[in-house]
Amino acid sequence: LQWLRNPGPQHEKRTLFGDMVCFLFITPLATISGWLCLRGAVDHLHFSSRLEAVGLIALTVALFTIYLFWTLVSFRYHCRLYNEWRRTSQRVILLIPKSANIPSNQQSLLGLQSLKRNSKETIV
Repeated sequence: LQWLRNPGPQHEKRTLFGDMVCFLFITPLATISGWLCLRGAVDHLHFSSRLEAVGLIALTVALFTIYLFWTLVSFRYHCRLYNEWRRTSQRVILLIPKSANIPSNQQSLLGLQSLKRNSKETIV
């Protein structure tokens, strides 16, 4: 979720949103189309020519091959973007609690350093 809130990569967010919308529309369409093609192939095997049945089976195989290829390429692309973002956008600040063992002048320096942090940094 932090990646989606990051104001930087707007193009990548639009691509992710577009791919998710396409996935939600294409998955049911591919499933229904494949089922109809296979159902037609079965009907053609029983009542009509085998050539049309083979053509429908080939169409089903091509449809699912293209669907799986698109899904895998899209998923791999977004995983690569996320891993690259995770590798380059990690900012961690270690806050040391005030202790009686640290002299007061060092405590004030630690306090000043924590005030100068960037708003994008994560406090641990």
